[in-house]
Amino acid sequence: MTRTVYVNGEYLPETEAKVSIFDRGFLFADAVYEVTSVLDGKLIDFEGHAVRLKRSLDELEMAEPCTKDELLDIHRKLVELNGIEEGLVYLQVSRGSDGDRDFVFPSADTMPSLVLFTQNKPGLADSPAAKMGAKIISIEDIRWGRRDIKTVQLLYPSMGKMMAKKAGCDDAWLIEDGYVTEGTSNNAYYVKDGKIVTRPLSTDILHGITRKAVLRMAAEAQMEVEERLFTIDEAKEADEAFTTSASAFVMPVVEIDGVTLGDGTPGPIAKRLREIYLDESRKAAI
Repeated sequence: MTRTVYVNGEYLPETEAKVSIFDRGFLFADAVYEVTSVLDGKLIDFEGHAVRLKRSLDELEMAEPCTKDELLDIHRKLVELNGIEEGLVYLQVSRGSDGDRDFVFPSADTMPSLVLFTQNKPGLADSPAAKMGAKIISIEDIRWGRRDIKTVQLLYPSMGKMMAKKAGCDDAWLIEDGYVTEGTSNNAYYVKDGKIVTRPLSTDILHGITRKAVLRMAAEAQMEVEERLFTIDEAKEADEAFTTSASAFVMPVVEIDGVTLGDGTPGPIAKRLREIYLDESRKAAI
């Protein structure tokens, strides 16, 4: 079935949606994005994604294409029009186009481009992958230095996922100066002796919306959390590990660089955090 998408004020069949070939998102990756999950036909943590979107736009001195309330209405309408019960809403804002290619930003009155579309993902919450756990490889982190801004510059993360696939694994964790930064599209954690360890926030990693929620829920569940730098060797010696993201929630990790963690099945803390996150997120969904 043809999806209905949103492009700069219009709801259109995906086959009719167009943006300029001079759009800076296309030419320079001069664009930011967010992905909001949908469970039971409702949006998960929309407020967090809206706040982070504004931060990304502000960091790049990019104009907001609409108000937060307008953005919420667009999300809800697309979910309704496309009949999404479980899935994702992808949002992208680019600096737009003044009709030609130039490294210099266009004038301040140039309208940004706003594009949204849905992805239907039946079984998103009851993921078979979460029951099995993910296998991870480690690769060098050679991305740019402002990973806290959620830009569409995703070529190297995409390459990293392909490296993992070629190695018979599911994903990759990125290593910089000997320390794990994050996964290709998620935040990274390991658990040792009941303590959850994850890298602290900085410009080196994305300030994950799911990360923030999961760490809060972990604290409320009396779980011990330590935010510090950690090496891949520390993670290999862990009892268990996991990642968090808006599209996979809490994903257990059962293998790192060929080293099996624990008994090779999703660990109890990762499983419990996934249960808590899904339960609480469903209650708070809008």
